[in-house]
Amino acid sequence: MNRPDDFWSRRKAAVHAEAEAEALALEEQAIAERQAELEEKDDAEILAEFNLPDPETLQPGDDVSGFMAKAVPDRLRRRALRRLWRLNPVLANVDGLVDYGEDYTDAACVIENMQTAYQVGKGMLAHIEALAADAEEAKDDAAESEADIRAEPEAAPVEPDTGPEPVSVARADEPEEIDLPPAPRRMTFEFEG
Repeated sequence: MNRPDDFWSRRKAAVHAEAEAEALALEEQAIAERQAELEEKDDAEILAEFNLPDPETLQPGDDVSGFMAKAVPDRLRRRALRRLWRLNPVLANVDGLVDYGEDYTDAACVIENMQTAYQVGKGMLAHIEALAADAEEAKDDAAESEADIRAEPEAAPVEPDTGPEPVSVARADEPEEIDLPPAPRRMTFEFEG
């Protein structure tokens, strides 16, 4: 069973939250109106109004916190931050070890019709399997063409006619010499033990 004071404490908290939200909305509306007024003004006028120096004249060690106020337009805030980053050697000189420091969205760096073997969710496995299948087919085709070449009789090269060829008589006890390819050599390893 709920106690009556719980109801009133929750109700009081809800009313307080509503008042805070309303005050925040009014503050945001005032800031938006102020921003709209400042957008119509020139940068020099805005700087004079807020008593801020020109962002381009900032020197190392100058305070830029004035540019971070909510009332200052974003364009002036960005100019001040750019100047700060150029002046500070820690921020200005990136060491090159930043993984994502490059702008890979630059259209000038894009290669037209660039293709990749990587497929999201599948990786490169399908591409590697296709390459292996192509290599196997090429190997089979080479073996078939080699077998066809061996099956066809070799055409004798045409030699100039120099007269009758000498006839050699083979004796029955001598075997005919056949040109065979050399036997494959095997590597042998010897271990000292």
